[in-house]
Amino acid sequence: MDTSAMKKNSGSSSTTRENISLTIATVILGVIVGFSAICLSLLLEFVEKIFLNYLETAQSPVPTAGPLHRLLSVTVGGLLVAIVWYFLRNKTQPTVGIKKALDGQKMPVLQTIVHVCTQIVYVGTGGSIGRELAPREAGAMLAQTWIRFQSHLGLADLTDDDRRLLIAAAAGAGFAGIYIAPITGMLFCVEILLKKLSLRNVLVSLTMSMIAMLMGSLIKGFHPYYLVGDAHFSMISLILVIIIAPFTGFAGALFRVICQWAEKNQVKKSPILWQLPLVAFLTGVVAYFFPEIMGNGRALAQTAMWTKSSQLLWLLIAVGILKAVVTVLTIRFGAAGGTLTPAIAIGAAMGAIIGIGLSQIWPNLVIWQCAVLGAVTLLSASQQAPFMAMFMILEICHLNYSVFWPMAIGVAIAMVISRQTLKKYNTKVQFKTVPVPK
Repeated sequence: MDTSAMKKNSGSSSTTRENISLTIATVILGVIVGFSAICLSLLLEFVEKIFLNYLETAQSPVPTAGPLHRLLSVTVGGLLVAIVWYFLRNKTQPTVGIKKALDGQKMPVLQTIVHVCTQIVYVGTGGSIGRELAPREAGAMLAQTWIRFQSHLGLADLTDDDRRLLIAAAAGAGFAGIYIAPITGMLFCVEILLKKLSLRNVLVSLTMSMIAMLMGSLIKGFHPYYLVGDAHFSMISLILVIIIAPFTGFAGALFRVICQWAEKNQVKKSPILWQLPLVAFLTGVVAYFFPEIMGNGRALAQTAMWTKSSQLLWLLIAVGILKAVVTVLTIRFGAAGGTLTPAIAIGAAMGAIIGIGLSQIWPNLVIWQCAVLGAVTLLSASQQAPFMAMFMILEICHLNYSVFWPMAIGVAIAMVISRQTLKKYNTKVQFKTVPVPK
């Protein structure tokens, strides 16, 4: 009897069963995560209707409620979520982030659901934070739950690498289901979470993101998240992006550093009960005069992309700075949420501001293109993910092929500037933390 042949056949059979289990998990999780994205989208719409009496769309991204209404909405929202997060973090089993989940830590189901819904509620009331973290965390938790459940179905156990792949892919699929952006979801999995490009990783994550996107489109359709013009990007845009990218590259690195500082020093104990409502009140005071600051940044980004003259220059400068400051304070004093869409908003504002300045000597300049280039370059610098940033802006703006060259050049410049900036910052931090020998 040929024992080596038997072992070979046994190993091949085991691999086949594992691949079948991985395929089944990919399809089922795509459907489940897509459904969770639908639920979170409906929750956001419900909260916006109750608190602000409006429905956020690309055509109407800025809250239409009155100034006092805006102030009260985000203040009450901040008070409610502060109470929920205090009890979640101090009276129950703490929630677990995606990166820790990839390392094997269990995400508690009930606490994660409450945590995810709380993020959406705060954004819906007008809190200045991204909502894209919620569907990603929901996706990762659902993937962990399915991995535990599939053993009861008699399916083959997955390898540790495949478990990590499913969790990361589900996190990306949550994003794809919300923003109808499957390539972005795949790249979030591969470029940011796994940091490993392989055919297996791409196939699993892209398939899951495609299914989640199709699920999300049942209520969202295939409409662009940001509305932009239809003019092609000409050769002039290559000059524009060379001017814009150094500024947004540096600003993106700075935004990344400050956000990481805020997350590291985030308030979690009892002070959150008064500090987060205080930041929410501050957000409301700013929103009293500038409603564009509210929410995840869509209002500010869309305003920048609609700008056609210098009349909105000072508005973009003021709200762009305030958006960055208030978002960092929101994270620092206890709120959980994403930073992708705030980065897009700040970058779009910077690009439009530079475009307005250049239009004084360049009359035929297309300002919305400057806003788009500012958004993609600052996003790539702040996330340190050039491919994800490029395809995210392509997918959510429905841009045509003419944007590839200026976008690629701009992202390359922004990445060089941002990495040099981060390198200098990290060197200074390491120098300060090195103990001085006696």
